[in-house]
Amino acid sequence: MMTGAEVTTLLRSKGFKATPQRLAVYEALSHTTAHPNADMLYRELVPHYPTMSLATVYKTLDILCEVGLAQELNVGEESFRYDATVESHPHVRCVSCGRVDDVPVLNDTALLSQAEIATGYDITGRQIYFYGVCPACAAKRKKQLH
Repeated sequence: MMTGAEVTTLLRSKGFKATPQRLAVYEALSHTTAHPNADMLYRELVPHYPTMSLATVYKTLDILCEVGLAQELNVGEESFRYDATVESHPHVRCVSCGRVDDVPVLNDTALLSQAEIATGYDITGRQIYFYGVCPACAAKRKKQLH
């Protein structure tokens, strides 16, 4: 993850102001693996930045995605989730509690090649999502059945 100074330099080089709120959103996003949505980030940050609005968080997330510091995830919920790890990697979402995790061990090179051959497309990006029940929810279900 980038330092505050590096984020400031990047934002300014792309024509954006590096406000304390924008830096705080990036900092919070870059230090979590929970893949939060804008509302989650807002609730985390507003005690420290009482004048911050939810609109500021949304705008900042759009900017972070535009400059390559975050990626937007559409895991089938009402709102997008965000990830500061911008390298392409798959995600898995629990259909019970909504938890979203990275799937770090999947090598999708063969899948990309098959998709290009099957469609004739020159694939330039991808987002892969899996859905299932997380270990915590599975344990709860198992406990309720016994």
